[in-house]
Amino acid sequence: MGNWRKSSYSGPDDGNNCVETADSLTHVAVRDSKAPARATLTFPATAFAPFLEALKESAREL
Repeated sequence: MGNWRKSSYSGPDDGNNCVETADSLTHVAVRDSKAPARATLTFPATAFAPFLEALKESAREL
């Protein structure tokens, strides 16, 4: 995978409570920033945007 990066929404106070992503030409990987050596979720690149949209929709319904 490529370089791991945190969300731009992760500020200094909550920077350890977020996920990191890394992408390649065909996949996007997601990991917990508090436990980077543990397992990652890997999505086909074409499925990642719909996954994020579903998360946003779920958050709006709360």
